Amino acid sequence: MNTTGLYYEDVVLDEDRESAARPVTPADIRAFCELTEDFHPLHTDAAYAQSRGFPGLIAHGLYGLALMEGLKTSLKLYENTSIASLGWDQVRFLLPLLAGDVVHVVFRVTGKRLSSRAGRGVLTEDVRLVNQRGEIVIQAQHAALVLTRGPAGSD
Repeated sequence: MNTTGLYYEDVVLDEDRESAARPVTPADIRAFCELTEDFHPLHTDAAYAQSRGFPGLIAHGLYGLALMEGLKTSLKLYENTSIASLGWDQVRFLLPLLAGDVVHVVFRVTGKRLSSRAGRGVLTEDVRLVNQRGEIVIQAQHAALVLTRGPAGSD
């Protein structure tokens, strides 16, 4: 089966997919600080972060969430069939995302339904950001809007 450019009808429920691993660097965290104007000392000062019980710099939770989307997108599953992200729900920051962690995404489509608009389907995904120790750092549900093969689509 084609594993890139999946249409709604091609998506198999409850099948785990895994991205490549990516390191989280202090430079990544700094860049996110600059992009978002969030210079909290947990993200900029290792000694401060240690004084709050962390082993060193921690990344923003929203950086981890954005990275989850990027790692998912790198799989190119919906490269030419994605229409929009409909949102993230039940986002949980379970562990700190640390500078030096090497993370990957594991996700599965847990639900799908046709949209009220012809030619589109809604996918519900369970998405987890996992560190090098196999620990889930962030877990969330994501809803995505994708194309169907035809104007009516089918389940």
